[in-house]
Amino acid sequence: MSTEGCKFVYDPDLAGFELAPDHPFKPLRIELTRSLLSEVGLLSEADIVRPAPLDEDDILMVHDRRFVDAVKSVSVAGKAANDATLAAFGLGTSDNPLFDDMHDKIARVCAATVTAVELVADGRALRTANLAGGLHHALRDRASGFCIYNDLAIAIRRAVDHYGLRVAYLDLDAHHGDGVQWLFYDEPDVLTVSLHESGRYLFPGTGHTYETGKDAGRGTAVNVPLEPFTEDGSFLECFDMVVPRAIERFAPDLIVLQAGADMHRFDPLADLWLSLDGMGKAYRRVVDLAESFTGGRLVVTGGGGYDPYQTVPRAWARLWAEVTGQLLPDDLPTAWRERWQQRLGVTLPAVSGEDPTGWSPAPRRAAITSRNRSVAERLLANLEKIWRLPATVRGRSYQA
Repeated sequence: MSTEGCKFVYDPDLAGFELAPDHPFKPLRIELTRSLLSEVGLLSEADIVRPAPLDEDDILMVHDRRFVDAVKSVSVAGKAANDATLAAFGLGTSDNPLFDDMHDKIARVCAATVTAVELVADGRALRTANLAGGLHHALRDRASGFCIYNDLAIAIRRAVDHYGLRVAYLDLDAHHGDGVQWLFYDEPDVLTVSLHESGRYLFPGTGHTYETGKDAGRGTAVNVPLEPFTEDGSFLECFDMVVPRAIERFAPDLIVLQAGADMHRFDPLADLWLSLDGMGKAYRRVVDLAESFTGGRLVVTGGGGYDPYQTVPRAWARLWAEVTGQLLPDDLPTAWRERWQQRLGVTLPAVSGEDPTGWSPAPRRAAITSRNRSVAERLLANLEKIWRLPATVRGRSYQA
């Protein structure tokens, strides 16, 4: 398909701030990606939609009032909560430092994801993207892991409550999508599926196979913890073993994807070893699942990605290409590279792909593949037992 029916939610403000000069989370990567897509001809002005305003009540449907008030209080110049209050809300830390207009800027990210969901929910678009979104670690009453508000949960809440949709949330970030999972852990109308580096090794330390939901939501949390140094083949094998079956059983109306680019081999904050090609194949699988189970309805967000200049623009350009059924050209525009290289003082790649032939082999490849396969098999066997139970029995069984 062409970009007809697909919308790219964007505003320069979404890329125009930073958490701190030396912080690894770089919103500017969104503008790098947008400008790349524009210059290779995969994104036009007609494809772009500005975020609609978001009412604070939408944030409060997910987040605690005291937490939101704390974020607002430290977002005003010259005002700050005391240190004890900041610590209680996960604010003022190295992960979540204070920055100017924090509330308004992150609320704008939330507004963009809600806009992306509403465009699909009310039929104005078939597929949408908000690459500034994907803040999946934020919890009800505190910030966590570079995430202040949970834009994904706010948007999913809107889809469920206002449109009556069953939403399958799929998280491919290297880190477990804990915030979204816990916010919907007991709800039967939201499925959360996360493939991630095992919490035994990586923040946030959750996402174990036994986290399957509770009460009416039992069986709607699906976690595939992977070994460090998992490569394309094993990642895609586990995806194919678990994700299509979970989506089929749940029968969603809409899929929401968090496409964190930190699954890539060169990301400095995680140890999954995927290539751009493997990531593109994972994106293609998600698009195919949407075609098969939701009539094509799909919303995609960004998320993690801490190699912001080499990896993220190429990964998310591939994501948009897959969403819209287009091809990313092999050669990247010289003008795009030179402009950004001069501005950033870094060297950008000249091609959209990469040559893995010179990469060092993953340590313990066979053992990692076997371990991941075993985890996926046991997980699926346990979930099948849960899914076969009547919904009323699932809740009583869990509580017992």
